[in-house]
Amino acid sequence: MTVTTEDPRLNGVDTATLFATLDAVKGQPEIAKFQFRASNRWLTGTHSRSSFSGFFGATQEMEHQRVTVVDSDHPAVLVGGDEGPTPVEYLLHAIAACLTAGIANVAAARGVELTRLTSTVEGDIDLLGILGLGGGSVRNGYEQIRVTFHIEGDADAETLRGIVEQSRNRSAVFDALTNPTPVAIDVVTG
Repeated sequence: MTVTTEDPRLNGVDTATLFATLDAVKGQPEIAKFQFRASNRWLTGTHSRSSFSGFFGATQEMEHQRVTVVDSDHPAVLVGGDEGPTPVEYLLHAIAACLTAGIANVAAARGVELTRLTSTVEGDIDLLGILGLGGGSVRNGYEQIRVTFHIEGDADAETLRGIVEQSRNRSAVFDALTNPTPVAIDVVTG
């Protein structure tokens, strides 16, 4: 006797778990409160190392399956050792990764199988702001960020564009980049 079980995953997304999670949050909204954390240590010059491990979610402290460690530095042209991407380059990764995860989830929820999903992200920045040479008229951060997706799947172009749009509307990183977010900085010395 052969038993065939249907894989609940579409685009690598466990849609049964996705919908179960949505139902759980609808029934108990307090489990949707999360706090993500990173710790950073200066190494030398402009080189620092961040690690990501613990976070709070679903009303409890949790740990990622493994600690993720990333380095950040400036390229030599910006007086760094080029030991890793610059901090602003991580923002480009963050927006691409957040939108891509959302697209995979939304497509799976709509029953659309994706066969290709890539993106390129460009950010324009004028260093006159960071260097304090902009006379107060040049911002320190990106002037503009452009994300281009190449997406293919078993749906028409309008549906695929709609999936990307829904991902944009639900993206935490897109929201953080396009809406002012209060940032508190505490300093502990000694």
